[in-house]
Amino acid sequence: MTGPLILLVSGSLREGSINSAAIRTVAAQLAADVDVTVYDEMGVLPHFTPDVEATALPEVVARLRRSIEGSDAVLICTPEYAGALPGSFKNLLDWTVGGMEIVGKPTAWINVSANATGAAGAHSSLETVLAYTGADIIDDACRHIPLAASDLSADGLVSTPDAVDELRSVALTLLERARQKQD
Repeated sequence: MTGPLILLVSGSLREGSINSAAIRTVAAQLAADVDVTVYDEMGVLPHFTPDVEATALPEVVARLRRSIEGSDAVLICTPEYAGALPGSFKNLLDWTVGGMEIVGKPTAWINVSANATGAAGAHSSLETVLAYTGADIIDDACRHIPLAASDLSADGLVSTPDAVDELRSVALTLLERARQKQD
């Protein structure tokens, strides 16, 4: 493939995660058209420690930063726990603050919560942290697409046609911004 490259990140470590299913679905929908990388090392990132960052980055953190740097856009799908981002995903974001890789990078997120609050706490937290890191938040690509376990097929992908179309639309909106930045 030739550009742009989209980095897809699930903020969930849970087996059978609907958030991860949404990310895999986006990857499957785009794979024929653009370069896609699904980040899958969140569970092995060490706890963020500024002292470690100041001395020598662990290789797994360096790979995370290279993945962000090498991408043209970043798309996130994360659950909400206790009204905010899951700790493991916040840890991932903390490792990105000291680097400049996401500065100006078109970035968006998908919220798949079927909860009545629509995971507003996670949305607010993402907006705060990503704005702080200098990400180029593409509001038109930040969407709420409620999904339930019943919306997944046996292969772990989203099976509801309207939801699949919406997921693809989010990614294409984000990629359009990435293409504009390349021109």
